[in-house]
Amino acid sequence: MVGDKWSVLIIGTLAEGPIRYSDLTAAIPGISQRMLTLTLKHLRRSGLVTRTAYAEVPPRVEYALPPLGASLLDTVLALAAWSADHQAEIRHHQATFDATTARND
Repeated sequence: MVGDKWSVLIIGTLAEGPIRYSDLTAAIPGISQRMLTLTLKHLRRSGLVTRTAYAEVPPRVEYALPPLGASLLDTVLALAAWSADHQAEIRHHQATFDATTARND
């Protein structure tokens, strides 16, 4: 449900409070607009993210974590910390795997 890269990054970004779509795009490097839209829709469907549209000109839409989404924060932040702590080791294993696979293909 939230095991994919983009869901984790979106939930972590929303930990700071409500945020507009364009600010989410800027805060998450590498995410396409299509992927952001699809992931937000999936998270909304699961009750992990809310979308609030304001009747203003220009229109304003904000995304936020409801209590259910906020209950994931400890887990998401722990996963992010683990990833940061082991980034060098993971990259080493990826490089070793890639080099071995390239020779065997």
